[in-house]
Amino acid sequence: MTEEKISLDIMQIMEMIPHRYPFLLVDRITECVPGKYSKGYKNLTMNEEFFQGHFPNNPIFPGVLQLEAMAQCSAPILMSLDAFKDKLCLFAAMENVRFKRIVRPGNKFEMDVQLTKLKGPIGKVHAIGSVDGEIAVEADMTVAMK
Repeated sequence: MTEEKISLDIMQIMEMIPHRYPFLLVDRITECVPGKYSKGYKNLTMNEEFFQGHFPNNPIFPGVLQLEAMAQCSAPILMSLDAFKDKLCLFAAMENVRFKRIVRPGNKFEMDVQLTKLKGPIGKVHAIGSVDGEIAVEADMTVAMK
């Protein structure tokens, strides 16, 4: 049996999750196998509001927003399953967070999120954010379906 792989453009992502500018932090889901994993990215430009203050003359993609982007990238893993269609995916917890490199304007922040456990409406994921193949952040996160 082959796994059903899906991809989502920005319009499909906005149909799935309620986030909007400036808090929609996923531009595309390049690959997702429902109930297993999701891969996507956020293209960062100097036009992002957060770069204006984080930090002036030294723009850095805030770590907390890197985590939020990965949480948003995790949503299709569960929301594309029949049991969770039309539910709200909430970021519930994070553990083992490690920031390993700075992410700046002009970078393509690529995300790889693997579902590690699912019990009822609670999922655990392992997420990696990278730039040019180099890990920028890694975290274990909990998401809850409401």
